[in-house]
Amino acid sequence: MSSNGSRLRHELAQEAGRILLDEGIRDFGLAKRKAAEHLGVDARHDMPANIEIQDAALERSRLFATDESRQAYRDRLVAALQVMQRLSHLEPRLVGPLLTGMIERFPVINLHGFAETVEEVLIDLADRGIHCETGERRYRSRQGREQRVPFIAFRGPDDTEVELTIFPLDGIRQAPPSPVDGKPMARAGAGEVERLLTEGREAERL
Repeated sequence: MSSNGSRLRHELAQEAGRILLDEGIRDFGLAKRKAAEHLGVDARHDMPANIEIQDAALERSRLFATDESRQAYRDRLVAALQVMQRLSHLEPRLVGPLLTGMIERFPVINLHGFAETVEEVLIDLADRGIHCETGERRYRSRQGREQRVPFIAFRGPDDTEVELTIFPLDGIRQAPPSPVDGKPMARAGAGEVERLLTEGREAERL
C-alpha cells in the first residue's frame, strides 16, 4: 500500500472511530460508509478493519476524556454492576464498549444473560415493574452461520440504557465471535466488574 493509501486508511479509521463515539452508531459497516462519505472517499476504497476502528475510538475516547466524562463512565460501570447483581440468576456478563474502557457520548450497558427462554426473563422483569422492549441481534457462528439471538432493552439505575441479550443456558460456555476481530467476545462477570471499579479507584489515589 502506498503512503497516501496508508494515510487515507488511517484517516478513515479515525473518522469512523469518531462516528462510533460521537453519534452513537454501533454498526462498524455503517460507520465506515459514513466516514468515507464525510471524507469524500469512494466506499469501494480499501477500508480499515474493525479492530483499527475500535483502536482509533479507544484512543480518541482517552485523549478527549475529561474528569466529568471519566466520572460518568465509572457511574455507568457501577450501574452495570447493580443490574448484574439484581439479575444474578441469569449469570450476566458485561460486554461491549463499557468493558473495553471506551468513554462514549451515548453509552449503553450491554449484557449477556442465560436462560431457558426469553419469555421467562420478560415475565421476571415485568413482575419487577420494569418496562421492556425486545429485538434481535445477529451473530455469526464460528462455522459462518448466522444466528439470531433475542435481546431485551430497559432502563436501569439512574435511567441508564441497558440491552440484555439472552442466550440459551449452555451459551455461557462459548461467547459468540466479536464483530471487531472475530475472536470470542470478551465477557466479564460481576466479580470482574467489581475489580475494574476497585482498580480504577486505586489508580486515582496514585
